[in-house]
Amino acid sequence: MKIYKEIVFLLQKNNYICTYQNIKINFMYTSKIKGTGYYVPENIITNEDLTKLMDTTDEWIKERTGIEQRRHATKGKDTTTNMGVRAAQMAIENAKIDKSEIDFLIFATLSPDYYFPGCGVLAQKELNLNTIGALDIRNQCSGFVYALSVADQFIKTGMYKNILVIGAEIQSPALDMTTRGRNVSVIFGDGAGAVVLSRSDNNKQGILSSHLHSEGVHAEELAMISPGVTNKWVPELIKENNPDDTSYYPYMNGQFVFKNAVVRFSEVIMEGLKTNNLTKEDINLLIPHQANLRISQFIQQKFQLTDSQVFNNIQKYGNTTAASIPIALAEAVEQGRIKENDLVVLAAFGSGFTWGSVIIRW
Repeated sequence: MKIYKEIVFLLQKNNYICTYQNIKINFMYTSKIKGTGYYVPENIITNEDLTKLMDTTDEWIKERTGIEQRRHATKGKDTTTNMGVRAAQMAIENAKIDKSEIDFLIFATLSPDYYFPGCGVLAQKELNLNTIGALDIRNQCSGFVYALSVADQFIKTGMYKNILVIGAEIQSPALDMTTRGRNVSVIFGDGAGAVVLSRSDNNKQGILSSHLHSEGVHAEELAMISPGVTNKWVPELIKENNPDDTSYYPYMNGQFVFKNAVVRFSEVIMEGLKTNNLTKEDINLLIPHQANLRISQFIQQKFQLTDSQVFNNIQKYGNTTAASIPIALAEAVEQGRIKENDLVVLAAFGSGFTWGSVIIRW
């Protein structure tokens, strides 16, 4: 018995799980979203604005994507980092903690300010945080879900108490704003969202589980190939300067992506529910990555959810990639759409292909 007590003490100290006489004892912490925040640029680009740049119409864009407007960054004012910092400051304020209590930072983006280093350390500098660790996540549309999952593991195992998770994107400068690129360019927008994920002793609330997947065989179906060291070296870029080289613009096989997205969204949501012995009827609010309103509507119909059970804001922001879920989450909280003990499901699918879900008891 003395040895058993010593083992239990060590397990408790390190927040692990042990089993004694077929009773499972969980000494791990729970991670809970303590604060949310978001920021979007002031520059509103409507569908009508795009008709002046390319052969398109407001009706064409809304019919295919549901998007009515999006935000574009202003050169010299907005950067991926400073937008993320603004969202983070709001999240920290809403979490009611001092920034000195943040002990790790995770930054998800596909559009960093520099080729290297990543935005994580730049955000650490701008927020004037302690010399905490800063991690960058490059999983595009699934970036925030991946980042939240990583943060959850750090907190559950007791390594950190408060982690700042940021998703931010400035995509507009890289878009082909001509008729040639309209299938992609009308979809994407700029913005940032953030959460503070904190340690909790209440194992009935917080992140219940997260589920991550990838399928790299389809990597080129949604990609921006250049610049990349495998096909374009810097001296070649400078020498060629070929205006017809479209590898510098995002490419998307729209129909193929859509077909895969609706399947993977459904699978990963059900995976999360089944893991926690829940059903689709238990969902209080589904916040999908804002890729395309038609995808969200397809999932809503498949799961037989009401409009009040699904949160969409792609109509006014477009697809902000890694920023879309934290922006939507922050707005849902701001609008009172999420209440204590609600079951909140986050789900994303995107380039890679990567996809994932996070199941939260609020």
